Amino acid sequence: MSKEKVADSLKSPRFCGIKTFMRMPYGRDLEKLDFTVLGIPFDSGASYRVGTRFGPEGIRGMSCLAAKPYNPVLEVGIFDECNGSDYGDLENIPGYIEESFDLIEKGMLPIFEHGVIPVAMGGDHSVTLPELRACAKVYGPVALIHFDAHYDTIPEYFGKPYNHGTPFHHAAIEGLVDTSHSIHVGIREGLYSPADSAHSEELGYECLNAHIMHQMSMQDVVKKICDRVGDKKAFVTFDIDFLDPAYAPGTGTPVPGGFSTAQAYELVRGLKDLNIVGYDMVEVSPPYDPTQATSIAAAGIMQEFLSQIAYRKRKNS
Repeated sequence: MSKEKVADSLKSPRFCGIKTFMRMPYGRDLEKLDFTVLGIPFDSGASYRVGTRFGPEGIRGMSCLAAKPYNPVLEVGIFDECNGSDYGDLENIPGYIEESFDLIEKGMLPIFEHGVIPVAMGGDHSVTLPELRACAKVYGPVALIHFDAHYDTIPEYFGKPYNHGTPFHHAAIEGLVDTSHSIHVGIREGLYSPADSAHSEELGYECLNAHIMHQMSMQDVVKKICDRVGDKKAFVTFDIDFLDPAYAPGTGTPVPGGFSTAQAYELVRGLKDLNIVGYDMVEVSPPYDPTQATSIAAAGIMQEFLSQIAYRKRKNS
């Protein structure tokens, strides 16, 4: 795909046309692609407020406003360096978690097999587990960089193994992630018991809690993340509730005491030299986002994902 196939917003108004991410062409031909953006509109794993099934739609709609093709901080043009597409949405069966996980894993697998970097939009955070199952079939266990207000390592919820609070327990137990190189970033949830944090540590994850991060510079946080990951292949999962509800109210389980969008940009940009093979953005819930600020923030952070893919391709060429 050449950059001419991306709609030029200086010639065509951004509110015109079919809503794809950054006005990229829709397509499922993975040949010659560097990345593809896709939706996973599934929220049957939510434990409280649903609505993230509309996350891909909301993020796509605001991407024409919040995500532009040139990144002046990294000094890179996404489509000058990369070929990309909007892959559309993966199928799921509302209300049926395990069956939906099978469909999501099946949909993700060819993307990884072609060496294309997926940038997925959830959906609740349970969808990251089948993403990682597909990823591990191609790359083996990866380092997980997990931005979130919550650990998401509870072994089970309501007596069932899978929901949006459990994916990284199962990812560790199934050997999908190398927990010795993985890290939770931004955790600040109130816990049901001390066992919640202890279990995450027992699984091998490192944790950067929000109250500690607020005493650090973002550059120091970036260094801790990069030191933890090293040269391992990595997967970045970004739960929008990493941001404080003042910046991202449209999410299922908001937690006060979080981070600004500017801080999130700084942290994500700091990952530009890591070997990242996949990304996702989850838990955006448009029904709770009356000003669309959450979708705008999510689209902007995803632009940073794509910019660093372009940065690495240029650096390594």
